[in-house]
Amino acid sequence: MTTEHNTNPDSNPNTNQSTHFGFKTVAENEKAKKVGEVFHSVASKYDLMNDVMSAGLHRGWKRFAIEISGVKAGDKVLDIAGGSGDLSKLFAKKVGADGQVILTDINASMLAVGRDRMLDAGLSVPALQCDAEKLPFPDNHFDCVIVAFGLRNMTHKDKALAEMQRVLKVGGRLLVLEFSKVWQPLSKIYDVYSFKLLPFMGKILAKDAESYQYLAESIRMHPDQETLKQMMTEAGLSKVDYYNLAAGVVALHKGYKT
Repeated sequence: MTTEHNTNPDSNPNTNQSTHFGFKTVAENEKAKKVGEVFHSVASKYDLMNDVMSAGLHRGWKRFAIEISGVKAGDKVLDIAGGSGDLSKLFAKKVGADGQVILTDINASMLAVGRDRMLDAGLSVPALQCDAEKLPFPDNHFDCVIVAFGLRNMTHKDKALAEMQRVLKVGGRLLVLEFSKVWQPLSKIYDVYSFKLLPFMGKILAKDAESYQYLAESIRMHPDQETLKQMMTEAGLSKVDYYNLAAGVVALHKGYKT
């Protein structure tokens, strides 16, 4: 499955608290480094692996998110953990010359891929390396904020969601496109795919089975649909709802700032 990303360094480097890195338990201030290593490793083969692992479905999921976003010409959009820039490219076409899209990622290798793709497409999309838990933008600034396949890698998801809510204008929308809990009858088949086939493809195509093993584990550790809905509500968003895609393999959550 598509493996977009973002990691956030611990705000207190001296903390002794722990968190998960896949199925492992690590110190909070180690997680960002470990996730960063994963995406530095896969950056050069990122787009190829996305297409192969999802049979191209990730492109449809992203187009669906664009349509659900309600973004129109002249809007301001923040693409968090935007990686190779798929969503930024689509949003740039939506907002037109009078709008603005900003591509962000905390991983320099992935951000470079996205920046180069924007330039190759002739698009003027600023690419900014930043931490989703400490966004360098003013309050009430964006019409839409989106994070696609990146929230699950963040150390403090609650802080990141609160930051996304902060930078939204009143009436603005937050969209979270992320792996979620698959329909129960398909769970055994999905487990075989995730823990057997996914690392194997990573080994063959990206010469990196370990990183894709982590990605499979990180999906299982991510909050399910209802839990994430509650987290978004607690972050100050209203009218939060979600759409299950591919039998719950992926879910698109949407909430409003009121």
